Amino acid sequence: MKILNRRSWAIVGLIAAALAVGLGGHSTANAFDFSGAGGKLGYSNPEDVNGTTEVGVHAEFEQHGTQLHLLPNLMYWNEDRMRDVSPNLDVYYHFNREGRVTPYFGGGLGLHFIRDERGDRGGTDVGMNLLGGLRFPGAGNHYFLEGRYTATELSQFAVLGGVTFHTR
Repeated sequence: MKILNRRSWAIVGLIAAALAVGLGGHSTANAFDFSGAGGKLGYSNPEDVNGTTEVGVHAEFEQHGTQLHLLPNLMYWNEDRMRDVSPNLDVYYHFNREGRVTPYFGGGLGLHFIRDERGDRGGTDVGMNLLGGLRFPGAGNHYFLEGRYTATELSQFAVLGGVTFHTR
């Protein structure tokens, strides 16, 4: 059971390399620094597909002195012989300072590697993400509850919960 073919893995690798080069540069006043990593789990309802569990992993980069965060992430769901693997780059802004419960909103872009074994077809699609939720502070981490809408050929809505473990 293959999730991605070689071409798809090459595209994912190029995206990861571009993110590493773009986000891993030297520190300046406007740079985004790595602040943590984590995961998310929830319920996704892709268009014309039964609802299913969605899982994801993410890294978090923040701009010092702001409430702006970059969130490269990888999401996955599989239901009824259909699946989506999606590397994304999202940006979000939280309203209250760190250490307090705060709402946030954001958006981003993702690549969707969709495979539909029911019709023996699949493809790659670019999608736009809209997200919003609540962040809850913890000791050395933060938790979140998020609503996420993805506009693609196979539009999706998800409700997810997760945690980010901070490095500082």
